[in-house]
Amino acid sequence: QVQLVESGGGLVQAGGSLRLSCTASGRAISSYPMGWFRQAPGKEREFVAAINWSGGNTIYTDSVKGRFTISRDNAKNTVYLQMNSLKPEDTAVYYCAAHGDVNWGDWGQGTQVTVSS
Repeated sequence: QVQLVESGGGLVQAGGSLRLSCTASGRAISSYPMGWFRQAPGKEREFVAAINWSGGNTIYTDSVKGRFTISRDNAKNTVYLQMNSLKPEDTAVYYCAAHGDVNWGDWGQGTQVTVSS
C-alpha cells in the first residue's frame, strides 16, 4: 500500500493559480497511473485529471481542460496539479489517488481549494 499526502491548497481569488502536490511514501509510484479528484460540498467526488506511469499521456475532465495541467516526477515520487484561471466552481477538496491493478485503490486525505469571486 502507498501513502499519499496532498499539499498546496488554499484560498485564491478567481483568475488566480495554485499548484497542488501529492507525495507518495511506502512504495514507488513510478509504475502506477496517478490521478486527481475533487469533491465540492454537497456533491459527489469527481474525476479531474490522470497521468500514465511515464507522464506521456494525460486526460482531463472537460471543465478543466486548458486550465489545469497534471504532471509527475517519479524520481521525487510526486504528482502535481497546476491549476490556472481558477473559478469559484473549482472550490472543492482535492484528492490524489494511485491506480492499482483494478481501480483507484490508494487515496490521500485531501487538500482544500477555495476560490473566491
